[in-house]
Amino acid sequence: MRLTALLPLSLALLASPTLQAEELPKAIQQLQAKGAVIKGSFDAPNGLRGYAAEYQNNGLALYLTPDGKHVLVGSLFDEQGKDLSAEPLKKLVYAPMSKEIWAKMEKTAWIADGKDDAPRKVYLFSDPNCPYCNMFWEQARPWVESGKVQLRHIMVGIIREDSPGKSAALLAAKDPAKALQEHEKAGKASTLKPLAQVPEAVQQKLAANMALMEEMGLQATPAIFYQDDQGNLQSQQGAPRPELLGKILGKR
Repeated sequence: MRLTALLPLSLALLASPTLQAEELPKAIQQLQAKGAVIKGSFDAPNGLRGYAAEYQNNGLALYLTPDGKHVLVGSLFDEQGKDLSAEPLKKLVYAPMSKEIWAKMEKTAWIADGKDDAPRKVYLFSDPNCPYCNMFWEQARPWVESGKVQLRHIMVGIIREDSPGKSAALLAAKDPAKALQEHEKAGKASTLKPLAQVPEAVQQKLAANMALMEEMGLQATPAIFYQDDQGNLQSQQGAPRPELLGKILGKR
């Protein structure tokens, strides 16, 4: 799934506009009043002035006419069929969004699977009772064991009643990485028990992980996030098909 497919899930993470209402033409202010969040402006052909916006969790290009009284909404193509809206939206909306999402995931309570110096990091929202999380864990073994990838499991509890307790048990373990490995390696035979009493510090970590998952509009695990070879944020919902593993995890 490309980053553009994430927009309905994640654009709301960037709430503050980059241009103040008093700096904007009245026609653009009218759209701002209707809920468009203006992220920046850009040059456009034939006297038009472009604005990159977020509206109802979607990226949007706005084009102000030369008289300043009308606004065209949507993509603008040249005679070669090139989308002139794509690059400005990538720079002003998608790229900042990518950095914001990645930074938020870095600050979560994740459990490392693989070497800290692995050149590629992959985040996934993971539930201890999720068979597809376990499937992806198995799929990733060649990359993790060769030191090329570190999986960072953002533990949540959504599948079963005991899922939060099991995630808490992993986060509270003396060696969370070892506990996670033993749990995933055992698969259906795992003996992981949920914590009956969750320490407040662990409860706060789990709650923060859950809050970010909800904020991003994610409803299932695993929700996998990675950066492609160009540094663009990409995502995969569910265990990937074998042919997609190279895109997510890189070369074996």
